[in-house]
Amino acid sequence: MTRIAILGATGYTALELIKILLRHPEAEIVAVTSRQEGQPHVAMIHPSLTGRLDLRLEDLSPAEVAARAECVFSCLPHGASATVVSVLLDAGARVVDFSADYRLNSSEVYAEWYGRKHADPERLGKVVYGLPELFRKEISGASLVANPGCYPTSAVLALAPLLKAGLIDPRTIIIDSKSGLSGAGRTLKLTTHYPECNESVSAYNVGRHRHTPEIEQVLGTAAGTEVEVVFAPHLVPMDRGILTTTYSQPISSINEEMALQTLRDFYADEPFVRVVDHLPGTKDSLGTNFCDITARVVRGRLLTFSCLDNLIKGASGAAVQNFNLMFGYPETTAL
Repeated sequence: MTRIAILGATGYTALELIKILLRHPEAEIVAVTSRQEGQPHVAMIHPSLTGRLDLRLEDLSPAEVAARAECVFSCLPHGASATVVSVLLDAGARVVDFSADYRLNSSEVYAEWYGRKHADPERLGKVVYGLPELFRKEISGASLVANPGCYPTSAVLALAPLLKAGLIDPRTIIIDSKSGLSGAGRTLKLTTHYPECNESVSAYNVGRHRHTPEIEQVLGTAAGTEVEVVFAPHLVPMDRGILTTTYSQPISSINEEMALQTLRDFYADEPFVRVVDHLPGTKDSLGTNFCDITARVVRGRLLTFSCLDNLIKGASGAAVQNFNLMFGYPETTAL
């Protein structure tokens, strides 16, 4: 049994994480933290947990968290996470970090895209990126894992096998993603206010979205060369799910079956990637840790389509997958 603490336990990803861990036979949640006044019961913040988890939200120091827990899931915002992770690691805890603080290898790139100086720059470039389909061996022995972003997971899983096989030009990739509103978090914002977003689909942060350097970095590792992408994210008026369509130029002649077989071969032994013949929809993977992928060739261009639940395979499910690998449990446990 592994004792677990969850930092920043008021958000959507924390709720999904708690639900998964409550059915994990080797996980015991011993602390949930927040700066909420009065230490409210977790069920007051997440009513669906009524009668399922008897803990109050506490404002604990990193040292107090590490004294209780062997594994810490940090659901803190970008910037805040790095200020506590180093203390947790020094105190002997192992950490799965949901923020972007350790996903990028360069403090300069982090500062450029996140608009702040990194609080723990010496660790950058040494942290394992938590995508088991690409980095399973490294995750197994890690003390700190950077949980991937939801958009990057959907794009990287679709494109990495094709880049690794040398089938597509690494500098002509266009990524078009559409996400449910839970991807924007639980904090109130005008763009996710019901009258603003209902019955409306809108693009945002085109060319400026912070997941762009993360996607390029991980795909570059898979390809063994520099990768450039044009990334256009959109918000759609649904609760959850991501549909990502990518467009790339094949390096040589390729047909649909070749592309699909490349994906099938790459993911043949992967428990949570399903290469499908049909065009997948977001409801196919809703509430699961699956990512569904297919490919089409249209007028000489290679298109991929991938779907996942942004709160599970795009966040909390992936985190538990990483936790299982880190602590030697079967990878599919509770998932």
